[in-house]
Amino acid sequence: MQRALMQFFKPSNYFTVREALIQAGRADLIGNGCDCLIPAQPLKEAIEARRRQANAAGDDDHYHTVANPAKGEKPGERGAGPPKPVGYRPGRKTARRQEQKRKRRSDGSAPPQ
Repeated sequence: MQRALMQFFKPSNYFTVREALIQAGRADLIGNGCDCLIPAQPLKEAIEARRRQANAAGDDDHYHTVANPAKGEKPGERGAGPPKPVGYRPGRKTARRQEQKRKRRSDGSAPPQ
């Protein structure tokens, strides 16, 4: 815990630092202010590091995913649905034009000037 407190800025140490601060009675150092060591909500990198650590320590038949592979569900978010379109306002004319431009470039034809 001491090493984690010294390296509080590393996302992989987030949960250890949080535990150490709570045990030491310094929960005031957890939050979103400028006087705080760590944010109130864990960073995405901290969650991923904890998941990797749990997967490495666990047995081979245990998966840390939302879906249940034992029931035939694919690993990942249950009920997530198809991926959403990316980009700013993907249905707009400019987005369609950009997509057409990409298709023309991938076909090998030169873009009009």
